[in-house]
Amino acid sequence: MKICIYGIGAIGGLIGGRLASHGLEVSAVARGATFNTLQREGLTLIEGGTEPTTSNHQIRVAQDPADLGPQDVVVLSVKATAMPDVAARIAPLIGPDTTVLSTMNGVPWWFFHGLSSELSSIKLNTLDPQGSITQAIPHERVVGTVTHLSAANEGPGVVRHVAGNRIIIGEPTGGADTPRTQAIMAALREAGFEIEESAQIQRDIWYKLWGNMTVNPISGITGATTDKILDDDYVRNFMSRCMREASAIGAKIHIPIDTDPEERHQVTRRLGAFRTSMLQDVAAGKAVELDALVGSVLEIAQQVNVDAPNIEALMGLARLHANVRGLYPDYLRS
Repeated sequence: MKICIYGIGAIGGLIGGRLASHGLEVSAVARGATFNTLQREGLTLIEGGTEPTTSNHQIRVAQDPADLGPQDVVVLSVKATAMPDVAARIAPLIGPDTTVLSTMNGVPWWFFHGLSSELSSIKLNTLDPQGSITQAIPHERVVGTVTHLSAANEGPGVVRHVAGNRIIIGEPTGGADTPRTQAIMAALREAGFEIEESAQIQRDIWYKLWGNMTVNPISGITGATTDKILDDDYVRNFMSRCMREASAIGAKIHIPIDTDPEERHQVTRRLGAFRTSMLQDVAAGKAVELDALVGSVLEIAQQVNVDAPNIEALMGLARLHANVRGLYPDYLRS
């Protein structure tokens, strides 16, 4: 199995390093310092807590996907803000039987593929305004995932596994009992991941989004770690109101959430004082995934006629904060 990691940052590097360590033919598309380091020194993976182990993996790396050619599996592990560029460059990796494994945060461009017929026509301009992503990566190519992994880049080409080992995987049309999905799951299990088959991957995506669509932008705005966010009663109650609106939106698209927001807050609290991915992006001066996490939810609400004033307030504040710092790309602005 030939596997290309497109976006070999923390999560992509963890997946790629694990797969390479078990003898699979792994390559990567990379740029800049990451490309130079991977080409010169390989991918370094650090795992374990008090007595970490370090392994090095020589993988083929290219700046131009055309140098790698068609793959069996392309693992998409990029920020949603990078997807227009990926769409413009990914074609050389796609052969007649290539599967694209989507491991990104938030609502993906293929989200409504495989859902009920009245929902399959929904198009989200916040995610794919020109349709270029769908054209480059048709829905039928995609297998979806929800990753419960935490990893960090400790420098170009150096990835530390922090916590979590679970990947939920499923076909957009439901279940995971297809030859391509079974083959991917077998490879990931062999690489040491805990794999869970999803009956409906969109439900798992929505549930994860329900938990992080509030804490991510709030951390980006305030600079606070998750423990401080949850310790503020006003902020936590605002998050709960947003989550109840998201639950109502989910019910309209046949993905109900029965959990009380306070229960979900306690799950987040158990993770300790951590800096969300959006907070890390703001600190690094990188574009934020605001539309994948919040803007898309609002667009869905508008299309299914659910009022979401609290999510609107969250989006407005987060968008303004990002705009004045140049972290909300022009093509995503409404």
